Amino acid sequence: MKNFKKWLMLVVCALAASSLLGQEKDWANFGRYAELNKTVELPSKVVFMGNSITEGWWNNDSLFFKNNGFIGRGISGQTTAQMLVRFRADVINLKPQAVVILAGTNDIAQNNGYISQENILGNIISMTELAKANHIDVILCSVLPAYDFGWHKGLEPADKIIELNKMIKAYADRKGLTYIDYHSQLTDGRGGLPEKYSKDGVHPTLDGYKIMEKILLPALSGY
Repeated sequence: MKNFKKWLMLVVCALAASSLLGQEKDWANFGRYAELNKTVELPSKVVFMGNSITEGWWNNDSLFFKNNGFIGRGISGQTTAQMLVRFRADVINLKPQAVVILAGTNDIAQNNGYISQENILGNIISMTELAKANHIDVILCSVLPAYDFGWHKGLEPADKIIELNKMIKAYADRKGLTYIDYHSQLTDGRGGLPEKYSKDGVHPTLDGYKIMEKILLPALSGY
Protein backbone atom coordinates (compact mmCIF):
# COMPACT_ATOMS: atom_id res chain seq x y z
CA MET A 1 0.00 0.00 0.00
CA LYS A 2 2.81 2.41 0.85
CA ASN A 3 4.47 1.68 -2.47
CA PHE A 4 1.19 2.30 -4.28
CA LYS A 5 0.74 5.65 -2.52
CA LYS A 6 4.27 6.64 -3.46
CA TRP A 7 3.62 5.63 -7.06
CA LEU A 8 0.33 7.55 -7.12
CA MET A 9 2.04 10.63 -5.71
CA LEU A 10 4.74 10.42 -8.38
CA VAL A 11 2.09 10.15 -11.10
CA VAL A 12 0.20 13.17 -9.74
CA CYS A 13 3.41 15.20 -9.53
CA ALA A 14 4.39 14.19 -13.04
CA LEU A 15 1.00 15.21 -14.42
CA ALA A 16 1.13 18.52 -12.57
CA ALA A 17 4.62 19.21 -13.90
CA SER A 18 3.52 18.28 -17.40
CA SER A 19 0.55 20.63 -17.14
CA LEU A 20 2.73 23.49 -15.94
CA LEU A 21 5.28 22.84 -18.66
CA GLY A 22 2.53 22.87 -21.27
CA GLN A 23 1.27 26.18 -19.92
CA GLU A 24 4.74 27.67 -20.08
CA LYS A 25 5.29 26.51 -23.63
CA ASP A 26 1.78 27.33 -24.94
CA TRP A 27 2.60 25.33 -28.07
CA ALA A 28 -0.24 26.79 -30.14
CA ASN A 29 0.39 30.28 -28.69
CA PHE A 30 -3.16 30.90 -27.47
CA GLY A 31 -1.74 33.79 -25.48
CA ARG A 32 -0.69 35.74 -28.56
CA TYR A 33 -4.19 37.11 -29.25
CA ALA A 34 -6.08 36.18 -26.08
CA GLU A 35 -6.51 39.74 -24.81
CA LEU A 36 -6.98 41.25 -28.24
CA ASN A 37 -9.75 38.77 -29.03
CA LYS A 38 -11.72 40.11 -26.06
CA THR A 39 -11.89 43.53 -27.74
CA VAL A 40 -13.28 42.30 -31.07
CA GLU A 41 -16.80 43.48 -31.83
CA LEU A 42 -18.91 40.43 -32.66
CA PRO A 43 -19.80 39.26 -35.19
CA SER A 44 -16.65 40.11 -37.12
CA LYS A 45 -16.16 40.36 -40.86
CA VAL A 46 -13.14 38.42 -42.14
CA VAL A 47 -10.34 36.76 -40.16
CA PHE A 48 -6.97 35.98 -41.73
CA MET A 49 -5.46 32.79 -40.27
CA GLY A 50 -1.80 32.10 -40.97
CA ASN A 51 1.86 32.26 -40.05
CA SER A 52 4.48 35.03 -40.23
CA ILE A 53 3.38 35.91 -43.75
CA THR A 54 -0.06 36.82 -42.40
CA GLU A 55 1.40 38.45 -39.29
CA GLY A 56 3.79 40.45 -41.46
CA TRP A 57 0.91 41.53 -43.64
CA TRP A 58 -0.60 43.38 -40.69
CA ASN A 59 2.78 44.80 -39.71
CA ASN A 60 3.51 46.07 -43.22
CA ASP A 61 0.05 47.27 -44.22
CA SER A 62 -2.21 47.60 -41.19
CA LEU A 63 -4.43 50.05 -43.06
CA PHE A 64 -5.45 47.26 -45.44
CA PHE A 65 -6.94 45.45 -42.45
CA LYS A 66 -8.34 48.48 -40.64
CA ASN A 67 -9.94 50.10 -43.68
CA ASN A 68 -11.62 46.85 -44.72
CA GLY A 69 -12.63 45.63 -41.27
CA PHE A 70 -10.36 42.58 -41.52
CA ILE A 71 -8.72 40.83 -38.56
CA GLY A 72 -5.21 39.38 -38.75
CA ARG A 73 -4.44 36.27 -36.72
CA GLY A 74 -1.07 35.20 -38.06
CA ILE A 75 1.69 33.87 -35.78
CA SER A 76 5.29 33.64 -36.89
CA GLY A 77 6.73 30.16 -37.32
CA GLN A 78 3.45 28.29 -36.98
CA THR A 79 2.55 25.11 -38.78
CA THR A 80 -0.91 23.99 -39.84
CA ALA A 81 -1.15 21.77 -36.75
CA GLN A 82 -0.65 24.76 -34.44
CA MET A 83 -3.16 26.81 -36.41
CA LEU A 84 -5.69 23.99 -36.17
CA VAL A 85 -5.30 23.84 -32.38
CA ARG A 86 -6.00 27.57 -31.96
CA PHE A 87 -8.59 27.80 -34.73
CA ARG A 88 -11.52 27.92 -32.33
CA ALA A 89 -10.00 30.64 -30.15
CA ASP A 90 -8.69 32.85 -32.95
CA VAL A 91 -11.31 32.30 -35.65
CA ILE A 92 -14.55 30.57 -34.63
CA ASN A 93 -15.02 32.51 -31.41
CA LEU A 94 -14.74 35.79 -33.33
CA LYS A 95 -17.83 34.76 -35.36
CA PRO A 96 -16.56 36.00 -38.72
CA GLN A 97 -18.46 35.83 -41.98
CA ALA A 98 -15.36 34.39 -43.66
CA VAL A 99 -11.86 33.13 -42.93
CA VAL A 100 -8.84 33.42 -45.22
CA ILE A 101 -6.45 30.51 -44.63
CA LEU A 102 -2.86 30.89 -45.80
CA ALA A 103 -0.86 28.00 -44.38
CA GLY A 104 1.76 25.37 -45.14
CA THR A 105 5.08 27.18 -45.48
CA ASN A 106 6.39 26.16 -42.07
CA ASP A 107 5.20 22.58 -42.49
CA ILE A 108 7.32 22.28 -45.62
CA ALA A 109 10.14 23.99 -43.71
CA GLN A 110 9.76 21.22 -41.09
CA ASN A 111 9.49 23.66 -38.18
CA ASN A 112 7.96 20.88 -36.09
CA GLY A 113 9.65 18.04 -37.94
CA TYR A 114 8.72 16.22 -41.13
CA ILE A 115 5.07 16.07 -42.15
CA SER A 116 3.67 14.63 -45.38
CA GLN A 117 1.85 16.75 -47.93
CA GLU A 118 -1.28 14.68 -47.27
CA ASN A 119 -1.20 15.52 -43.56
CA ILE A 120 -0.57 19.21 -44.25
CA LEU A 121 -3.65 19.19 -46.45
CA GLY A 122 -5.50 17.24 -43.77
CA ASN A 123 -4.92 20.01 -41.24
CA ILE A 124 -6.13 22.60 -43.74
CA ILE A 125 -9.21 20.46 -44.43
CA SER A 126 -9.89 20.18 -40.69
CA MET A 127 -9.78 23.96 -40.32
CA THR A 128 -12.12 24.26 -43.29
CA GLU A 129 -14.57 21.75 -41.85
CA LEU A 130 -14.56 23.52 -38.48
CA ALA A 131 -15.29 26.81 -40.22
CA LYS A 132 -18.09 25.39 -42.36
CA ALA A 133 -19.67 23.70 -39.32
CA ASN A 134 -19.86 27.16 -37.77
CA HIS A 135 -21.31 28.80 -40.90
CA ILE A 136 -18.07 30.58 -41.80
CA ASP A 137 -17.16 30.93 -45.48
CA VAL A 138 -13.67 29.67 -46.34
CA ILE A 139 -11.14 31.17 -48.72
CA LEU A 140 -8.14 28.90 -49.25
CA CYS A 141 -4.88 30.42 -50.46
CA SER A 142 -1.90 29.01 -52.28
CA VAL A 143 1.36 28.80 -50.37
CA LEU A 144 3.72 31.53 -51.51
CA PRO A 145 6.75 30.50 -53.58
CA ALA A 146 10.06 29.84 -51.84
CA TYR A 147 13.28 28.52 -53.37
CA ASP A 148 14.94 27.92 -50.00
CA PHE A 149 14.41 28.66 -46.31
CA GLY A 150 17.07 30.73 -44.58
CA TRP A 151 16.41 29.02 -41.24
CA HIS A 152 16.38 25.47 -42.69
CA LYS A 153 18.42 25.33 -45.87
CA GLY A 154 18.58 22.49 -48.34
CA LEU A 155 14.98 21.27 -48.21
CA GLU A 156 14.34 22.25 -51.84
CA PRO A 157 10.82 23.52 -51.15
CA ALA A 158 9.93 25.02 -54.54
CA ASP A 159 8.46 21.88 -56.12
CA LYS A 160 6.93 20.74 -52.83
CA ILE A 161 5.05 24.02 -52.59
CA ILE A 162 3.78 23.65 -56.15
CA GLU A 163 2.57 20.12 -55.39
CA LEU A 164 0.85 21.20 -52.15
CA ASN A 165 -0.86 24.06 -53.96
CA LYS A 166 -2.23 21.62 -56.54
CA MET A 167 -3.66 19.56 -53.69
CA ILE A 168 -5.21 22.59 -51.99
CA LYS A 169 -6.75 23.79 -55.25
CA ALA A 170 -8.12 20.33 -56.07
CA TYR A 171 -9.77 20.17 -52.65
CA ALA A 172 -11.18 23.69 -53.03
CA ASP A 173 -12.59 22.80 -56.45
CA ARG A 174 -14.21 19.62 -55.12
CA LYS A 175 -15.87 21.49 -52.28
CA GLY A 176 -16.82 24.61 -54.22
CA LEU A 177 -14.53 26.84 -52.16
CA THR A 178 -12.75 29.97 -53.31
CA TYR A 179 -9.07 29.36 -54.06
CA ILE A 180 -6.68 32.31 -54.22
CA ASP A 181 -3.61 31.79 -56.39
CA TYR A 182 -0.83 34.04 -55.14
CA HIS A 183 1.88 31.67 -56.30
CA SER A 184 1.63 32.05 -60.08
CA GLN A 185 1.75 35.85 -59.88
CA LEU A 186 4.61 36.07 -57.39
CA THR A 187 7.00 33.34 -58.49
CA ASP A 188 10.29 33.86 -60.30
CA GLY A 189 11.92 31.58 -62.87
CA ARG A 190 13.15 29.07 -60.29
CA GLY A 191 10.01 28.78 -58.19
CA GLY A 192 11.04 31.33 -55.61
CA LEU A 193 9.85 34.72 -54.44
CA PRO A 194 11.63 37.44 -56.48
CA GLU A 195 13.82 40.04 -54.80
CA LYS A 196 11.50 42.88 -55.81
CA TYR A 197 8.81 41.32 -53.59
CA SER A 198 10.91 39.88 -50.76
CA LYS A 199 14.14 40.55 -48.89
CA ASP A 200 14.65 36.97 -47.69
CA GLY A 201 12.91 34.94 -50.38
CA VAL A 202 10.04 33.91 -48.10
CA HIS A 203 8.34 36.93 -46.53
CA PRO A 204 6.81 39.59 -48.81
CA THR A 205 7.72 43.25 -48.70
CA LEU A 206 4.98 45.88 -48.82
CA ASP A 207 5.11 45.70 -52.63
CA GLY A 208 4.55 41.96 -52.41
CA TYR A 209 1.59 42.40 -50.08
CA LYS A 210 0.08 44.98 -52.43
CA ILE A 211 0.10 42.37 -55.20
CA MET A 212 -1.57 39.89 -52.85
CA GLU A 213 -4.23 42.44 -51.92
CA LYS A 214 -5.13 43.00 -55.57
CA ILE A 215 -5.49 39.26 -56.06
CA LEU A 216 -7.55 38.69 -52.91
CA LEU A 217 -9.86 41.69 -52.60
CA PRO A 218 -12.31 40.74 -55.37
CA ALA A 219 -13.05 37.50 -53.49
CA LEU A 220 -13.88 39.49 -50.35
CA SER A 221 -16.05 42.13 -51.97
CA GLY A 222 -19.23 40.54 -50.62
CA TYR A 223 -18.21 40.81 -46.96
